[in-house]
Amino acid sequence: MYFNYRYCSVLILFVFVFSACQRKNKLPDVSAVEVDVHIVRFDQELANLKQEELAKKHEQWKQNYGFFYADFMEEMLQAGRMENEDELLANISFIIEQKDFKALSEKVTELYPDLEVYEEELEEAFQYLKYYFPEYKIPEIYSFFSGFSTQTSVGKDYIGIGLDMFLGEDSEFYPALIESIPLYISRRFTPENIVPRVIESVIRIELSAEEPIEGNTLAHMIHHGKVLYAMDKVLPHVSDSLKIGYTSDQMKWVEAYQADIWAWFISEDLLYSTDYLRIQSYFSEAPFTPELGEKNESAPKLGTYLGWQIVRRFMENNPETSVQELMEIDDPQYILSDSGFRGK
Repeated sequence: MYFNYRYCSVLILFVFVFSACQRKNKLPDVSAVEVDVHIVRFDQELANLKQEELAKKHEQWKQNYGFFYADFMEEMLQAGRMENEDELLANISFIIEQKDFKALSEKVTELYPDLEVYEEELEEAFQYLKYYFPEYKIPEIYSFFSGFSTQTSVGKDYIGIGLDMFLGEDSEFYPALIESIPLYISRRFTPENIVPRVIESVIRIELSAEEPIEGNTLAHMIHHGKVLYAMDKVLPHVSDSLKIGYTSDQMKWVEAYQADIWAWFISEDLLYSTDYLRIQSYFSEAPFTPELGEKNESAPKLGTYLGWQIVRRFMENNPETSVQELMEIDDPQYILSDSGFRGK
């Protein structure tokens, strides 16, 4: 009997690759993780506020919404201090009568008559999050609008979602804000960003160490890389471009030139640079990276992207390391060295 060894080797290779892909892409079963997400529609309560009910509602909201209500009034809406009640109520009274306030509340209500789909998506995301971080307790979640001051907020016992900063990239409101919110940022103010931005905020604020103020570029790279890797695990069905905030063209560019970007970081001695101003240019929001690419087609946040790839490679090499253990490793050089990452 004739046996085609070439065919056999190809078949074995195919089975191996297919099995490896299955192992790599296999998701944990989180169906037993009990999560119940309900978003309190504070935006609707505020939109329906009547002048004659202001004092009564103020007392109710203080009691019912605690830290969220205080932070909303003082930091997000900037209506005044809670201890100076007369001034605060007068400012709220003035704000809710403004034409812009009414137009914004109407648009939020029109685009988000209910939030059921986002509650379902957040429920799944928090199932994964609690699978990897079992001790995390999901707080109350509130939706609000504040005049474009806050997109997501994570405070004591609450998560806030600023719906006015998820109106869609073509919203008529955003061009008027271009001096404070450039279009390369507001293009991400879309409904599909709600869940990724909430999860990113929770991971950054609640589940990871603070970004090092001092330290070299590598330390910042690994910090941001850990956050995005955790997002990989908690948001397994979300695209990489949505997680990092790239356009599809920027994602294609950075993937095509990944090895060249790494080589450029090495040639410029960037990994161990402690020049804070220069370091930030590789992690801050921007339309592109000025030093690289022609016709400004390059992607921004290249330090974040490279850190992400380093952490991914490290975790591939250390499958026994949990996500929680990864977040606790405080030696960026160890992660880089053990990853074996050299641009590919």
